Formats: sequence, C-alpha cells, structure tokens
Amino acid sequence: MKYPYSEKYNTPELMAKIMGPNPLKLEEELLTGHRIPAGSVVCDLGSGQGLTSVFLAKEYGFTVYAADLWSDPEENRTFFREMGLSERELIPVKADASDLPFEPEFFDAVVSTDSYNYFGRDPDFLDQKLLPFVKTGGYVYIAIPGMKRDCHDSLPPELLLSWTPEQLEYMHDVAYWRGMVSQSRDAEVLEVSEMESNEEVWADWLRQENDYAIGDRKAMEAGGGKYLNFIKIVLRKK
Repeated sequence: MKYPYSEKYNTPELMAKIMGPNPLKLEEELLTGHRIPAGSVVCDLGSGQGLTSVFLAKEYGFTVYAADLWSDPEENRTFFREMGLSERELIPVKADASDLPFEPEFFDAVVSTDSYNYFGRDPDFLDQKLLPFVKTGGYVYIAIPGMKRDCHDSLPPELLLSWTPEQLEYMHDVAYWRGMVSQSRDAEVLEVSEMESNEEVWADWLRQENDYAIGDRKAMEAGGGKYLNFIKIVLRKK
C-alpha cells in the first residue's frame, strides 16, 4: 500500500526515533478506514519517544495523551513543541499500561502500535486494565508484531540469530490473538487480521544504525522474515 501521511516523516532525524519496524506506516495502515470520530481524545498506549503520538495529533487531528512507562515525558514534551504541537493537543504521560492514571471512560479511543504484545497477553488485561478508561462505544486499535504461525515448540534457527526464545514469546499468530481478545466480556471484536506492511516496515527499521536494528539484521538477512508478520486488532467497547 501507499503511505502518503507517513512519507512526510521520512527524514533521518525522525527515523532515528523509531524503536522497531516503522511505526508510522504501521499506524497508517492500522487506521485506514478507521471509525474514531474527528476531534476525539485518544491514548497512544506505549508511545515510546512520541513519534506515533505526533502522527496521531497532526495527521488525524486527535487530542493525544502519549502514555509510556520508559520514555522521559520532559524529553517528549520538548520534541512535541519542536513539532509545532501545544500541550492542549499532545500531552506526555509517564504511565504503566497496567495502572493507567486516568479517569474512567476518559478516552474516545486507544491506539497502540508495536507494544500491546508486551502487556496484553494477560486475558484479564482488556476488561480490568484498559477498557475501563474507554467510553462505551469507543474503539481500541492495535498493531503488533507477530508470527504467521506460532512455532514456539520448534523455533526456526534463523529467528534465534537475533532473539532468544524468551523474547520471541511475545510474538504470536492471528489465531492466538483472536482467541485472546475474544475472551473479553466488554469488547466487541471487529477485526483480527494480518497486515500488509511487514516487509516495508522492517526494511525501514533495518536501515537504521543503532545496536538494536543492527542486531535484528542477523535474523532478517538469514530469511527470518518469512516467519513474521504484523497483526491488526480492532475492538469496540460494548
């Protein structure tokens, strides 16, 4: 697919902020045809250094709370100002996904790109930790790295060139994630599907010159990409 929004951010300075396969292209694909109303208050859950949060605010016009446990809110706040966004439009928050510091039903929607697989594998997470903060009828959009088919019982040697079995445990297939989110009492499952952008977002990441990208090249150059995909999940709160 084409990425008219994401291409605006294809500069060395901004691409240096990505922390894995290009999250802007993933987010653009994830939100193609989205149902989030204009002007919504949105949580960017697991926002990292805030690039996806900038993207949500500038390209979609949402008021965005950039929630992340590991990034520095002050550094993100400075970056947001440099990108021309005020704190009325984009608010950095240091937050644990399992202990969010917001009022009940605060958000019209939650968007999570390349992070939900770290905390969402608990079947109680949706109903107990996330959906209480989403308005009735609101949406959750998730894009996560996964596998074309779960192979944890016999991990391909190509993948083990870059990742340990413990790291790969965070990655599962469409069937696994459909089963996980279908356990929710409070969410209507609208879609769980394989995304298109796997090869392109990986290529953008592997061009970066940081230790993590360099380490990931070993598996991908050996053909590990044929086992991997990205997965789109769309939920609506009942």
